[in-house]
Amino acid sequence: MDHTILYWALVMTGVTISALSKGGFGGGLGMVSVPLMSLVMAPAHAAAIMLPLLVLMDAIGVWAYRHHWSGRAVLALLPGALVGIVLGTLAFGWLSDDTVRIILGAISVLFALDWFLRPAARTGTGRKPGTVSGAILGTAAGFTSTIAHAGGPPANLYLVPLKLNKTVFVGTMTILFAGINLAKLPPYFAIGLFDATIVETILWMLPVAALAMVGGVWLHHRVSDRWFYPLCVGFVLLTGLKLLWDGVT
Repeated sequence: MDHTILYWALVMTGVTISALSKGGFGGGLGMVSVPLMSLVMAPAHAAAIMLPLLVLMDAIGVWAYRHHWSGRAVLALLPGALVGIVLGTLAFGWLSDDTVRIILGAISVLFALDWFLRPAARTGTGRKPGTVSGAILGTAAGFTSTIAHAGGPPANLYLVPLKLNKTVFVGTMTILFAGINLAKLPPYFAIGLFDATIVETILWMLPVAALAMVGGVWLHHRVSDRWFYPLCVGFVLLTGLKLLWDGVT
């Protein structure tokens, strides 16, 4: 990986967006981090850089939202997510970088189009999901989270119809992905994703992740994020289209 200005700019932007999102400002739009960083590196490298940073963000988030989360929702999604982590780990061995880019691009585009075109995706209306939906969506969240830290959309499909209040929703996502991200650490080490270059980037980004996470928690309680959703979802759409183009061509 070449440590160009563009490299650092996209890494810092991806980490900042992810931390603000996990802190509670901007919903589950942290999924843009790996697709964005994949424009200048292999998706596996982007995922490796993000994982320890996500664990740090989770630690801050768990403390901040420790009294505001749905245990029932976490229990509905987490078992399937663990299965998805196993499947995602196996997929690392045979999916090429371009195939992962296509998967990431498709996830990003479908998530964005669903948000823009389906009112229920924005308002939380519609039928509440059941046990089977929890298992299926949990598995999807674990799989996409393992290969690209993009487990937010499947988890959102389960959580949004529950109509949790804003803070409980963020807290539930925080607790759920704290468990998922911790479970992903051993497979990432086993695959050998953490080389010296990856570790160097992680160390430089640790303060960025911590400060942006704290900022996201602060903004969650003080600033309306109504404008933030369409802007970031539009950014997800453009990034997804670029990844699809790169993967196919």
